[in-house]
Amino acid sequence: MPNTLPWTGSEEANRLLAESPLALMIGMLLDQQVRMEVAFHSPYLLEERLGRPLEAGHIASMDGEELENIFRGPPALHRFPNAMARRTQALCQALSEHYDGNPARIWETATDGPELLKRLKGLPGYGDAKARIFVGIVGKRLGEGPVGWEKVAADWPSIADIAEFDQIESLRMAKARMKAEKKD
Repeated sequence: MPNTLPWTGSEEANRLLAESPLALMIGMLLDQQVRMEVAFHSPYLLEERLGRPLEAGHIASMDGEELENIFRGPPALHRFPNAMARRTQALCQALSEHYDGNPARIWETATDGPELLKRLKGLPGYGDAKARIFVGIVGKRLGEGPVGWEKVAADWPSIADIAEFDQIESLRMAKARMKAEKKD
């Protein structure tokens, strides 16, 4: 496991992403309709606002309104703070129910890549694309992908390919090109 995942401008947030599987999963969950750096920095802000380490069981059992208030900030943790607070809580509830609150069990106990992908797609907020990107993160960045993860990981440029913070802008441009090509 790396010491840091350099996806934000904050060393503390980058360290948290590498140390906390829950922070990493929440960051991936929030990575839509906001800049990648914002999505992956938000777990750090969430932990600060909670005043305690991120724990799936704690977030799962929180009062929903309280969590929405935390997400609203200021600054807001996402462009759609209420919806993403609910989605984060649903993710944490699923992690508590199916993985004893330990997100790393999703990949540590998966027998192979297809099973890992299926587990991820079964989580709230993780559709096919997000799940495939996360498989890539587990394999490429964490070095913990089960046998065959490469076959089910995203086969397009994603955050899983980012090893240095300054590569994010190149990824953003590649994603814009892919979108433009799809429109044509």
